[in-house]
Amino acid sequence: MLGSARRRDMSEDAQKFELLADLGAMIAREVELDELLATFAERVARAMAADRATLWLVDSATGGLRARVANDAELDALRLPPARGLAGHVARTGDVVRVDDASTDPRWSRDHDARTGYHTSSVLAVPVDGHDGRRRGVVQILNKRGGAFTAQDEGFARVLADQIGRALDYTSLRGDGARAGVAVAGRFNHVIGNSAAMQGVYDAIQRAARTDAIVLLHGETGTGKGLIARAIHVNSARRDGPFVHVDCTTLPAGLVESELFGHERGAYTGADARVIGKVEAAAGGTLFLDELGELPLDLQGKLLRFVQERTFERVGGRAPLTSDARIVAATNRDLAAQVKAGTFRSDLYYRVRVVDIELPPLRRRGPDDILALAEHFVAIYARRYGKPAARLAPEARPVLAAHPWPGNVRELEHAIERAVVMCDDVIDADALGLLAVDDAPDDDAGADDAAADGAPPAGTAPPDAGAAVTLPADLPLEDAERRYARAALARAGGNRSAAARALQISRNRLARLLRDA
Repeated sequence: MLGSARRRDMSEDAQKFELLADLGAMIAREVELDELLATFAERVARAMAADRATLWLVDSATGGLRARVANDAELDALRLPPARGLAGHVARTGDVVRVDDASTDPRWSRDHDARTGYHTSSVLAVPVDGHDGRRRGVVQILNKRGGAFTAQDEGFARVLADQIGRALDYTSLRGDGARAGVAVAGRFNHVIGNSAAMQGVYDAIQRAARTDAIVLLHGETGTGKGLIARAIHVNSARRDGPFVHVDCTTLPAGLVESELFGHERGAYTGADARVIGKVEAAAGGTLFLDELGELPLDLQGKLLRFVQERTFERVGGRAPLTSDARIVAATNRDLAAQVKAGTFRSDLYYRVRVVDIELPPLRRRGPDDILALAEHFVAIYARRYGKPAARLAPEARPVLAAHPWPGNVRELEHAIERAVVMCDDVIDADALGLLAVDDAPDDDAGADDAAADGAPPAGTAPPDAGAAVTLPADLPLEDAERRYARAALARAGGNRSAAARALQISRNRLARLLRDA
């Protein structure tokens, strides 16, 4: 994006064009919600040669409107009850409103003007709708400089609102599919979760983003360390600089130093040109060192020098170079244990954990976060694979909430993607491929279920219950699954819950296999 000083020198038409070009990227970033709304408001007001602009979002939980005005400290957080004011009217009716004098319009709410002494004259307000036609919000622009808003302004505002609606469909601010408005899933766009565990993470992101301090993110694999690292970057003063991601697990063993620090021409065989490294490429922005615990011990000393002095040398070079890249590191390893084992330098460990943020595993975040993430991924992959009607079945929700998710958010995402691909419209528990949680005791449930379908009751397994399953080479896969299911049930003594656990499938899927056998 262009800097704010250069934007001031652009014509109004040029700023409008640039705003449309930037809009998708602006909303798609992992930015804090209020900051997103404020940045949008500032850009739209400037592009429209107006005094103020506001993107009101309809909160699907309350039906009210939420916004933030960038250039008024007294109005940092705005709320409007449903259908209140001109913005509320547009949200309720879908009308486009263009008035030259708001004071003469009975729909205008004078509350904010009365609180701040601001005087509203001309108003242009247009609805923002998602791809499903549901109302997402309202763009409201106030006080056109040099006169009233024109029909041309209204035409651009309509295009702008359409672009906003499309952009919101690709973010965590999408509608929830059942009601108008957007579901505010978390304080940072794209970072889903409102659990107490995540509120602590959000607070840490905001504190870290205000400084250039080194950050160490640690947590289990799949907890979203990369997403949080990017959120720290885009909410910092370095947001317009590069975000350079280095996965320390994939760096070639013989080229680690060159990848990080670059090399001069002739530094080694095949080095026929000077190449800058990741440290240099991240100057002015953020260097994200993912899985720092995998960095070879001999390279840790050179990284320590850069961390302490911000100086480095390219491979084959002699002149010390500098880079002001901000460092965010992440690991799923216990670095303290590695220090004790002698595989990680203690001085580097203490230098990188200036701001230490632990990301909670998904199982600690609670069912609300799990289901919010599941809905988020359903929407993403339904769109990607052309299945707009895909949705979670009611019986799938407790299965999702009860699963321990050892692979965390990444495992959940993959499970939902697979389910969207395999299902027609409704994603049931079987499509998820997860083990259902039974409310009834295993033995009683197994005996009742077995009797209902004619399977051997508990304790009456056939003679070959402990034998290996022999399958002909030309047996179709479906028949092989049925035979294996019968054998698993026999080994479990007719207990369907135990058999399903052994097969790592749900009891519903096991029952279907037995029914078709």
